[in-house]
Amino acid sequence: MSDKKIYDIALYILFYLVLFFLAADLSSRMILRSELVTIPDLRGKNLDAAKAELAGKKTGLIVQGRQYDDNYGKETVIFQAPSAGSRIKVNRTVKVILSAGSEKVPILKYEGRSLESASQALREAGLRRGRISQIHTPQYAAGRIISQQPPAGEVVGRNSPVNFLVSQGAWEEKYIMPDLIEKNSDAVTQRLSAMEFKVSIDHVTLYEGLGPGIILRQSPIRGFPLLKRNQISLEVSK
Repeated sequence: MSDKKIYDIALYILFYLVLFFLAADLSSRMILRSELVTIPDLRGKNLDAAKAELAGKKTGLIVQGRQYDDNYGKETVIFQAPSAGSRIKVNRTVKVILSAGSEKVPILKYEGRSLESASQALREAGLRRGRISQIHTPQYAAGRIISQQPPAGEVVGRNSPVNFLVSQGAWEEKYIMPDLIEKNSDAVTQRLSAMEFKVSIDHVTLYEGLGPGIILRQSPIRGFPLLKRNQISLEVSK
């Protein structure tokens, strides 16, 4: 048998093998496409469990969105399409909507917390800060919440407001800053210190025509509202 004849026979065999495998692959694809599976009920299942169950059915899953629902826990399936019991071809996908959690939100206890901390907690819980009222009281530090409305434990709709009564701390008597310019710094400092004000001499400046210890500048300025905890700064002559 000639080499050419052997070559032709081998070529024919290879050609028929290629046709055979192509036909087998096409046939398997057609069988697979025509295979139908029954869609399970996914409601109430979390995303991972729903994906795993559909994978066993040779189908996929697409999350179409999320919405609030009082009957299903957060991130669980509340709706599916096609519905449970439907028969679809394999390699198709099932569309689902997940729960974003309940529309109802329990009110936590915010009393005693700082207003800043409570405001952050409200946002995380799906609520918002309502009216803020303030009073002076020595029982709570400034910025602490004294009472709240609604009270802790009550269940309200999402995005509902929570009102707070907030402490401004103990009442502090207010004073008006006097005019200290050209007064003797020793006498002024002694008197203000005796009244429990905080006084400091921050600058000493040579000023022609004035002896040492005369007040040249003051902070706060004359007429400014003053509390005993505020710092009074003076500049005096050298």
